[in-house]
Amino acid sequence: MKARHNAPLKSLNRPTAAFDRILTNITRETVAYLYDCPYLIADHLVAMEKISNFFGHIESWERTMMLIAGILFFWLIESFIPLFRFSYNKYRHAGLNIFFTLTTVVINFIFAYLIVKASDYTWTHKLGVLNIVKMPMWLYILLALMILDFISSWLIHWIQHKVKWMWKFHLIHHSDTFVDTTTANRHHPVESIFRAVFTLLAVLVAGSPIWVLFLYQFLSVLFAQFNHANFSFPKWLDNAMSWVIVSPDMHKVHHHYEQPLTDTNYGNIFSCWDRLFGTYVHISDVKALKYGIDTYPEETENNSLGKLLKIPFEEYRPPAGAKFSNPNPKA
Repeated sequence: MKARHNAPLKSLNRPTAAFDRILTNITRETVAYLYDCPYLIADHLVAMEKISNFFGHIESWERTMMLIAGILFFWLIESFIPLFRFSYNKYRHAGLNIFFTLTTVVINFIFAYLIVKASDYTWTHKLGVLNIVKMPMWLYILLALMILDFISSWLIHWIQHKVKWMWKFHLIHHSDTFVDTTTANRHHPVESIFRAVFTLLAVLVAGSPIWVLFLYQFLSVLFAQFNHANFSFPKWLDNAMSWVIVSPDMHKVHHHYEQPLTDTNYGNIFSCWDRLFGTYVHISDVKALKYGIDTYPEETENNSLGKLLKIPFEEYRPPAGAKFSNPNPKA
């Protein structure tokens, strides 16, 4: 009888001992983490302080060099591993788009005084969403970036696709049939004014200090160059990224030359806005996409500086049965 009772007791002791070992290891790791926790928090605070100090004292020339470095970095990558092998003069194409990039820089410089003053005022008087309650630094930065990204990027982008006279300026960006990293800042000067105004609005709503704004602008430019670049990641990786950020394949859908895909995937940094507002579309084979805008298919129009500057002031060309196709095309 003893033999019959000892066997099940031994079988019960084995998993119990294993469980004890697992519990001991978990406890040991937890204690070690709690012991290190103050040091981890201190490191975290030091890192946040370094970020705020860097972007709080960044010079204009340093921000310009970051812009140039981003373009060169992604331009080199897409030159070696392009998604689409375009038959075009890459340097002439880059020169045209860099002209629009420079006009954007000039307009942002003009608006900089107002934006800095707005940031200082909201920060000093503790106005805006970020100043309602105290929060950890990491949450403060994340929330600030999300508010700035939503208003100054996603919202104004969506509005330009819905308001006809604004769309006439924005379609200059969409007219590029050779989308690459230089397309990121291919904005008509008037569109750059729209975006500067909404950046000012975003600062007022968020109540963000100037260093957070500069951090956002750095990331915004970097992500724009990244998701316009003419390369692609493995599909599984791109799909995973698109749950959090705007991946290259996600944004390429937005540059398809025909409706309704043109009016999807408006995001720049965070992909959650398109998912939240129902404008997200996934296309499995991005190589099936065709860039440009169907109303300006000729290179003499979509690749000419003079023509691109004049298009918004000319008679509107509505796509058949689609965007703003009404009886009064001059409105």
